[in-house]
Amino acid sequence: MQVFHTKSKVIITCNKRLSPYLLEEVKALGYDVVRDFPTGLELDITLSECIRLNLNLRCASQILYCLKSFKAGNPEELYREMVDMPWEELIDFSGYFSVTSNVDNPTITTPLFANLKVKDAIVDRIKDKKGIRPNSGSDANKAVVHLYWKDNDADIFIDTSGETLAKHGYRKIPGKAPMLEALAAATVLSTKWDQKSPFVNPMCGSGTLAIEAALIATNRRPGLFRMNYGFMHIIGYDEQVFFNERRILKDQVIKNVDLQIIATDISEDAVDVSRKNAKTAGVDTMITFEVCDFAETQVPEGGKGVVVFNPEYGERLGVHSKLESTYKRMGDFMKQECKGYFGYIFTGNPDLAKKIGLKATRKIEFYNGKLDCRMLEYELYDGTRRPEGERPTKD
Repeated sequence: MQVFHTKSKVIITCNKRLSPYLLEEVKALGYDVVRDFPTGLELDITLSECIRLNLNLRCASQILYCLKSFKAGNPEELYREMVDMPWEELIDFSGYFSVTSNVDNPTITTPLFANLKVKDAIVDRIKDKKGIRPNSGSDANKAVVHLYWKDNDADIFIDTSGETLAKHGYRKIPGKAPMLEALAAATVLSTKWDQKSPFVNPMCGSGTLAIEAALIATNRRPGLFRMNYGFMHIIGYDEQVFFNERRILKDQVIKNVDLQIIATDISEDAVDVSRKNAKTAGVDTMITFEVCDFAETQVPEGGKGVVVFNPEYGERLGVHSKLESTYKRMGDFMKQECKGYFGYIFTGNPDLAKKIGLKATRKIEFYNGKLDCRMLEYELYDGTRRPEGERPTKD
């Protein structure tokens, strides 16, 4: 199977509500999108082209290359379809593979059983053709096969990513309740930041938002931080293609950027973690870190920048009275200290959002895990600028 040079259906998955940002990324790389849906996109490309996408995309989770689409009503039919495929041309008999799945079939009570049938078929096929059984397990750091099975319709894929792309690889120390890197990147891309004016991130936590901002502004791609992908463990892989793509990533980095990125946190430990993560990402010299209460953050004057908060939502701690005060103080800080900026607060608690005391100009929908969240945008006028004759609105 010449999968590296044969076009097929490719599904790029992402977390829910990230697909608009993923779509823009894929289009910017010059690819035509067949369709988009809430958790991903479909393309028609080769497995070699998946290599470039794996290295470049900030908002993706997995890149799945379709080997076969078929009908299967039960586990036995699934096995027959699987064992008929030339797995010995895809997976080295001395290698290792894992199986993942997304299953919605009335004959299956647990996806693990469907995974087992796929694994058994692959092992039986390779043993029959090569005389040796390949190893298999749950680790996703080698070859990964993915089953999508809904009712009687099934697709079998090579997961060209392996480990998720949503983790960008530089964050060795996650910190407390960290925002996933793919979500942080989409959050930055959703703002009106021009990637030249100041980016201010009070309550920076482990620094993910500030680091992603620096990576985006300097065109540093996630592939710079990772040396292992699922496609590397498929027969026919040409490592020269990977190294050529990685060389392009290095060459396209924008150096000597004149940019102010400020990240502060009241926790000395959080700032220390942020510095270490930024150093791993190669952007520590671009970010000014400081330990202070968010209200003491020094906001550069005269710039049409952005200030971005990702505060506690209250769903874990349940300490609402203290958080109500914090949200009100955030609103006061933006109103008094961030004139001329766009302000953003990412929150999963609409009741606390009401305490900010400002009228949001946009409410951008996201999920953080399974939590329904909003990125609230505030246009922080310099003075009391308002269209003539317009009366102030109450929140």
